[in-house]
Amino acid sequence: MSSNDPIWQRIRDEATQSRAREPHLASFLDRAVLEHADLDAALGFNLARQLCCPSIPAVEVEQIIAMALRADANIGRSVRLDMQAVFDRDAACDNYLSPLLFFKGFQALQLYRIGHWLWTHNRPELALYFQNQISENFAVDIHPAAQIGAGIMLDHATGLVIGETAVVGDNVSILHAVTLGGSGAQAGDRHPKIGNGVMIAAGAKILGNIHIGAGVKVGAGSLVLESVPDHVTVVGVPAKIVGAPSERDPALEMNQAIDQEG
Repeated sequence: MSSNDPIWQRIRDEATQSRAREPHLASFLDRAVLEHADLDAALGFNLARQLCCPSIPAVEVEQIIAMALRADANIGRSVRLDMQAVFDRDAACDNYLSPLLFFKGFQALQLYRIGHWLWTHNRPELALYFQNQISENFAVDIHPAAQIGAGIMLDHATGLVIGETAVVGDNVSILHAVTLGGSGAQAGDRHPKIGNGVMIAAGAKILGNIHIGAGVKVGAGSLVLESVPDHVTVVGVPAKIVGAPSERDPALEMNQAIDQEG
């Protein structure tokens, strides 16, 4: 176990405490957390058991995940930043153990990261298998070619769709039933580009090869069809600029109020 990974040490401590409080979970917590040497190993074990199927057993999926984590240190860095994002921004999360074991938004995002690594290393069939299994198991559909930054929180995540040429910056928060989709049958670059610090509220649909600027707040249920400048609030169908967020990075505060101009 690495002594230089404070998040992993925190997870182990939380698992030990949970084990003492809930004896029925003792064996589960041992296998899922306490028997592993580091966070990468625990992550691979838990994700593999979410993604496996009769044709590809969990041990093989675990090996694929371990291979990607060894090959690209940025995946592990993103995992930790995503976990910190969930802890900091999700009012329902008061520990680091829960995202690893129970939060499907976090789990789906980390499996996307493995699929993206496979996609960029010329293994598209296996990447698409990951995408399909993520969709089946988590109701989250992220194309492995999409580019997603670090410090991402997918809150609840059910019904989330992110298309092939979408780009999502760092420190973005996305709630459930959000679509980053295309706007027609054309091929090529056809999906949204989301800036840093953006918060996209539940049910919002952002369609087409448009740019959503840094620090934007997208209101719940909005339909965004045109590019949006930095640090504004948009809401409605179709979405219009109604004001500016009081926060520089709305994603970090998760304030769902609509900030309207006077």
